Amino acid sequence: MTRQDDFDLSGLSDFTGRLLHLADVQFPKESRRFMQQEGNKLRRITAAKARRLVKRRSGKYLKGIKRGKVYKYKGQELAVRVYDSSPHAHLIEHGHRQVTKDGREVGFVRGKKVFEKSRAEFADTFAQDCEDFVDEMLARGLR
Repeated sequence: MTRQDDFDLSGLSDFTGRLLHLADVQFPKESRRFMQQEGNKLRRITAAKARRLVKRRSGKYLKGIKRGKVYKYKGQELAVRVYDSSPHAHLIEHGHRQVTKDGREVGFVRGKKVFEKSRAEFADTFAQDCEDFVDEMLARGLR
């Protein structure tokens, strides 16, 4: 005899919909401000990791690390990007071939994966911050 456990998740999806409505309608400024603050935290973590991983220090790479604007991703979720605006950032991030002036390839420089490592490091912090924000939003919304 097998035992089967069933869960009714219809109430959970309804609750999630009400939470999203609460964030969009009642607290849109707070939600955007929260995302900006989280983007700033990720930018700081990324810059610190770049200082540790990137050995050559011309300063242009570090100065190019920026936080973008908060925007709606796929029309409903708020998102924010952290990026590097320097023209050689993709070479440091993903790696590149070393080529002499006459075109011979003499080596390959592996990518440092600064943004990828920073994102992975920040994931747990972001999840905890989101939980705290939802708790605060629910407490303020129920008053």
